Amino acid sequence: MHKIPVSVLVVIHTADGQVLLMERADAPGLWQSVTGSQDAGETLTQTAIREVLEETGLDAGQFELTDWGIETRYEIYERWRHRYAPGVTHNTEHVFGLCLPGVLPVTLAPREHLHYRWLPREAAAEVCFSPSNAAAIRRLPAL
Repeated sequence: MHKIPVSVLVVIHTADGQVLLMERADAPGLWQSVTGSQDAGETLTQTAIREVLEETGLDAGQFELTDWGIETRYEIYERWRHRYAPGVTHNTEHVFGLCLPGVLPVTLAPREHLHYRWLPREAAAEVCFSPSNAAAIRRLPAL
């Protein structure tokens, strides 16, 4: 089954500017926020809630989940194109923010991520491999 070329990016952060990043299991050294493709029949909000739960163990419904209204169309990295239907080369990403009351421990999906860390906003943006992820993090207020 091929992935739908529509995804969410969920920047998980605290009110005091800490941002959660996770290291990809399929690409060690690459750090990112929660991200994932929409499943057929899901709204973007449902996709964001599902991906947060799958990747971190956190229930996004218990916190402040906000659709930032940011949409980015980008070329899918060659290394991951096999996951999509033949000929699909671009994905449209929708950005959400999830504000937590403070730094919380997370439970990673071992097939998806190796490690996680909380970093201040600018440090998190610098570490992200994805330009759209770094740009989204930089939209958080500097504290």
